[in-house]
Amino acid sequence: MCLLAAMFVAWPLYRRPRSSPLVAAAVITVVALSAGLYAYTGSPNVSSSSEALPDIEGMVASLAARLAENPDDLNGWKMLGRSYLTLQDFSGAVDAYGRAVALESSQNAQTLVELGEAILASGDRRIEGRTSALFESALALEPNNATALFYGGIGALNRDDRKLAADRWEILVGLNPPAEIMHVLEQRIAEWRGESLQADVRPDFVISAEISVPESVAASLPLEATVFIIARDPSQPSPPIAVTRRLLAELPDIVGLGDSDSMIPGRTLSAFAEFEIVARVSVSGQPIAQSGDWFGSQIVRPAENDKIKLSIDQQVP
Repeated sequence: MCLLAAMFVAWPLYRRPRSSPLVAAAVITVVALSAGLYAYTGSPNVSSSSEALPDIEGMVASLAARLAENPDDLNGWKMLGRSYLTLQDFSGAVDAYGRAVALESSQNAQTLVELGEAILASGDRRIEGRTSALFESALALEPNNATALFYGGIGALNRDDRKLAADRWEILVGLNPPAEIMHVLEQRIAEWRGESLQADVRPDFVISAEISVPESVAASLPLEATVFIIARDPSQPSPPIAVTRRLLAELPDIVGLGDSDSMIPGRTLSAFAEFEIVARVSVSGQPIAQSGDWFGSQIVRPAENDKIKLSIDQQVP
């Protein structure tokens, strides 16, 4: 559970804190990192108090220099990797974790996971090739590693192995993730278990939307962020007509909406000749739009076109 908490809480801190609790957590992270760096650099002028935050960049440079002279220091490379992630130097983190993996002969599941996350953070966000191999190796060593299960499920989906993706996320559900994440996991597991055709082929199908996020936008968001796909009446936006969810890591994806996604019994999507489709990445995880969220929207008329393309490329002020 600690690994899962780290994945869903600490990871966004590496990107950009947005609220007071996150800022406080970021300060705690920096102070804790400072204590670890102090142990390696031995700087007598570093304070561990949040009132005088240390020169993290200077200590990281000092640690890197020390490791150049002592390249077999496994814990030092791991500390350097974490430090580079905190500084958002993702390529540096990849190099540092790569050295740690090599020193461990690829036999430590958590280090493999952290290297995979660093690669994803560096911009190579599709789980395939090297990143997929890292998460697969981690699962072979530690089958219940929550982070590896999460990304390993996405990797399996990328290979069109829906059964394996569902199997892995079912194990993840058993680890009691946060409620908002649990809902998405269970929804996707049910879809993967019940499908043998493409994602948009359903008996109650009304509209399908090919949802995508520009790489420049996706790079600033955590892969585990919830994406709400909403159909609403432009003249009466609330409550929505129908809603479904995805995770940012699953995009691009073809998302189908139908009457079974309706919010209110008797108010079905098929009864509307025209409605608006909104796809929104929720930074906070909340269903209500918040400042900083990213979205895309389009008015659709299913009788004229029941397949659309929608890009999430606008930010909520």
